[in-house]
Amino acid sequence: MYPLLNLASLVLGLLSWALPGWLLACPERRRKKVGLVLVLSGTACALALLFQLVYSWHLVAIGDWSALMDTTGAVVKVSMVLVAVTAGLDALATAACAEEEMDAA
Repeated sequence: MYPLLNLASLVLGLLSWALPGWLLACPERRRKKVGLVLVLSGTACALALLFQLVYSWHLVAIGDWSALMDTTGAVVKVSMVLVAVTAGLDALATAACAEEEMDAA
């Protein structure tokens, strides 16, 4: 079960980027679902990070210190990229939807 946490983390991280991309690519669907999609994007990002934490906890629990030391630096860097890109895409989608609402009014 624990090795699947990495795969699930990857899928959720990609989903957290795809959801705001979907908002940016489909303008006719933006206004009605923007709040829900942005919440789902943030939740997917948080779950991806949580799964990485649980996997690190698993490595500590089984005493696999070499694996933990080998992967911790990369996990931290990739997590920073995940959060930064997710926040940026969410901000772009929010701005695009707000601009669209201003044009419609």
